[in-house]
Amino acid sequence: MREVAKTAGVSLAGLYHYFDGKERILFLIQFRAFNSLNNGLREKLHGVTDPVEQLQIMVRAHVDYFAANMAALKVCSHEFDTLSGEAYEETRKVRRQYYDLTRAIVERIFDTRAPDKTLDRHVATMLLFGTLNWLYSWYAPKRGCSPTTVANQITTQFLNGVLETDSRA
Repeated sequence: MREVAKTAGVSLAGLYHYFDGKERILFLIQFRAFNSLNNGLREKLHGVTDPVEQLQIMVRAHVDYFAANMAALKVCSHEFDTLSGEAYEETRKVRRQYYDLTRAIVERIFDTRAPDKTLDRHVATMLLFGTLNWLYSWYAPKRGCSPTTVANQITTQFLNGVLETDSRA
């Protein structure tokens, strides 16, 4: 929470003055992030039919969004379970929509490019999210690779793993 306040340029005490409490702040950060991701992804996918291109768009949108909002990524990755009641349910719903959009892309990749693969598609989707959601722990957008370069490498490595891995492993 201190990191979020620091990013906003206010003290924790100053931040709490504007909200009912920490849970409300956590809810707003997560809901805003996933709502933005959902809306942006739907818009960017409009008219795109190739599932590999869809995956590239999804990964690039995710990396771009969180490269610009790294503190929010950390909050989204670690604070979901601290929510309760309506805040938890609303956040769970918007996160689930994002998962469903991404899972549908992964399904299309398997169906069109690797129909004989027996890899678990849920595991593949969660593997992708696992990669994306730990960016905050190692990626510094202001020094090093551009978000586009990082997104391209994540997409390539994910596809190579899904399409080339022997499913008997």
